Amino acid sequence: MHTVTIQNITIGQGHPLALIAGPCVLESRDLALRIAEAVIGIAGELGMPYIFKGSFDKANRTSINAFRGPGLDDGLAILAAVKAEFGVPVCTDFHEAHQAAPLAEVVDLLQIPAFLCRQTDMLVAAAATGKPTTVKKGQFLAPWDMRNVVDKYIAGGNHQLMLTERGATFGYNNLIVDMRALAVMRGFGYPLVFDATHSAQLPGGTGSATGGQREFIPALIRGAVAVGVDALFMEVHPDPANGLSDATTMWSLDQLKDVLAMAQRIDGVGGRILPS
Repeated sequence: MHTVTIQNITIGQGHPLALIAGPCVLESRDLALRIAEAVIGIAGELGMPYIFKGSFDKANRTSINAFRGPGLDDGLAILAAVKAEFGVPVCTDFHEAHQAAPLAEVVDLLQIPAFLCRQTDMLVAAAATGKPTTVKKGQFLAPWDMRNVVDKYIAGGNHQLMLTERGATFGYNNLIVDMRALAVMRGFGYPLVFDATHSAQLPGGTGSATGGQREFIPALIRGAVAVGVDALFMEVHPDPANGLSDATTMWSLDQLKDVLAMAQRIDGVGGRILPS
């Protein structure tokens, strides 16, 4: 099994369950710092490696009127401020190949969104930066189809790759997490991440925005960690209902410690022991 190193954090078999978390979109510098400080405190109490995540642009929002984020320059400034203030690694997604290089000057972990996971230029550009990258499995792909995504990325000689599960399209405005997909993708030999909050979405479920079923997030985490994942991805917020993106599925900061402690207990009983 490959491992991925992000600053002083190693993710993969034999290493602690890690957390990638932050707001869905970077709403402001002050809020980003507030969230980062809170999660760092929680992760520190639990001894859980932590990477801050925040999107500078949400280019795939349901409505053209939806808030997209601060943009590349202002978003990078916010991410740089989080790094400078707390020394924590930072992660963001990108939507066009030319964005990979400037992002890599600040960001420690690049993320390729699910809708773009098959875009060859995106994968090649991310790999060329030499930075670790996590690629979310498209809602439209079978898990075994991610083998081609892996091959595109590592063709450039960069094996700093993680794969992320975030549910599969299942009927109208709904997703389902097939736990078999986790086993299939982990079998490719790269660390596996479970996106617990996006997996609870109801895409386009409110007509002009994506809905969700936040109440199922703990159950999804329990199942995924029991099957075996190396990191959890969660979008978190002090007031999810009033967040500017993914308000129905971001997880509340005041409930974060309990759900992470639960995940650690399950991971500790052997969720990542590979079959012989």
